[in-house]
Amino acid sequence: MRAVTVSEPGGPEVLSLSELPDPEPGPGEVVIDVAATAVNRADLLQRQGLYPPPPGASEIIGLECSGTVSAVGPEVGDRKVGDEVCALLAGGGYATRVGVPAGQVMPVPPGVDLVTAAALPEVACTVWSNVFMIAGLQPEEHLLVHGGAGGIGTFAIQLASVLGARVLTTAGSAEKLAVCADLGADVTINYREDDFVEAVRAATDGHGADVILDNMGASYLGRNVDALATEGRLVIIGMQGGTKGELDIAALLRKRGAVVATALRSRPPEEKTAICAAVAEHVWPLVADGRIRPVVHTSLPLAEAGKAHALMEASDNVGKILLTTDA
Repeated sequence: MRAVTVSEPGGPEVLSLSELPDPEPGPGEVVIDVAATAVNRADLLQRQGLYPPPPGASEIIGLECSGTVSAVGPEVGDRKVGDEVCALLAGGGYATRVGVPAGQVMPVPPGVDLVTAAALPEVACTVWSNVFMIAGLQPEEHLLVHGGAGGIGTFAIQLASVLGARVLTTAGSAEKLAVCADLGADVTINYREDDFVEAVRAATDGHGADVILDNMGASYLGRNVDALATEGRLVIIGMQGGTKGELDIAALLRKRGAVVATALRSRPPEEKTAICAAVAEHVWPLVADGRIRPVVHTSLPLAEAGKAHALMEASDNVGKILLTTDA
């Protein structure tokens, strides 16, 4: 198979296409002939040597893919050769073939083409598991999504809006905020120009955000707590703003708030299986009937993975960046 490899930790230029042995399915696993994969922030960190894969996972970058099942091991349930699927991976997506536990393989939602389906697994599983399974967002509650124009943000806005929440989001340009509004955001906040804490308070009549989905980490920690509603839940899923921040425990106590930091990649397979099953049950019907759509900024060939990484590092994308195998 062809796969993108990292010559040494560094910039996008360290990525190149190589020939590697094909994967073989073990018990409970399938092999997928990859049609497309997608670029995630975690991929950039792995390329830089800052985010190694979990024990036992492929060293190849890539946390999701779409494609066709080409081989199955024993004990894979109803998965069969020829199925068109998308999958949540712990690694291995930047390749023309990948082995994956069958429980992390989902059908392609009706109405979505096979390549575009690669934009769905990571964002759908991240948003559903964090915003709904962990934070328990309810209809009529207020959700603040940081980075609303990114892959996770564009999906979170749509899903929460469709399920009856009021959505507030931050982004860094008028153009990106317009996209967020078109996707269903009720309130858009330019973080370069406005204080999002004050904007949230004003938009909610002082109530605050019941749930905050945060990709920034340390640099937003204090202000996120300030923006929380009483009994609000802050879910941190990224570290773009650093890893160490100061938490005002008194402020959190006054609000009876919760701060949760989660990672999807390192969860055990049985937890990922449960998340994927819940996504297929609860989220895929909303995609199939058009109420949620995958947002794709661009598609590039797998050989141009370095270009895709540079594009994401520049933060110029709205939605997902795909890499296609042309298989």
